[in-house]
Amino acid sequence: MADIIYTYAGSAYMNITNKCPCRCIFCIRSNGDGLGSAESLWLKKDPTLEEIKAEIDAFDFSPYSEVVFCGYGEPTQALDILIETAKYLKEKHGLKIRLNSNGLSDLINGRPTAHLLEGVVDSISISLNAPDSESYQRVARPKFGEEAYSALLKFSEDCKKYIPSVKFTLVDAISEEEIERCQKIADEMEIELRVRNWIK
Repeated sequence: MADIIYTYAGSAYMNITNKCPCRCIFCIRSNGDGLGSAESLWLKKDPTLEEIKAEIDAFDFSPYSEVVFCGYGEPTQALDILIETAKYLKEKHGLKIRLNSNGLSDLINGRPTAHLLEGVVDSISISLNAPDSESYQRVARPKFGEEAYSALLKFSEDCKKYIPSVKFTLVDAISEEEIERCQKIADEMEIELRVRNWIK
């Protein structure tokens, strides 16, 4: 049975879907079935809100002040479940909510979505991973094609209006020159950029 809640590097995580519109070249899903305390993060089906709430009720969150939505899929693929689960975690345990996202929520859901996260998500980390659309196609391989990169940037800009803390991340699987160009984009958008090591 796949884990819905797992712990990794001292934080608690929510794994609510395995669906994702990208096939990133560095995706951690390629490394194995599990991560941290989870033996497997491969869900046979997306869990219902009731199933997630049951897992939350059975889990000891007392050591944690924050819960991160990040499993073996893009959490905004289950946007309604994400929002309701985050509200439940806040109401029941007073936890801060962080969302790790590929930034393609608007394309996934067919409408602007950043405003729906207001008061629900306290911080968001958005995977930038490339300095332009062509590079993004090569690195992230999104199913949406060339419109994906501009949609990512638009979603990120929108998030600044509704979420207290917005950050970009990238994996150092790209060149130093591309990383520098990503930094320039982040600076221009006034969004902090964090470079992560590629876990091979």
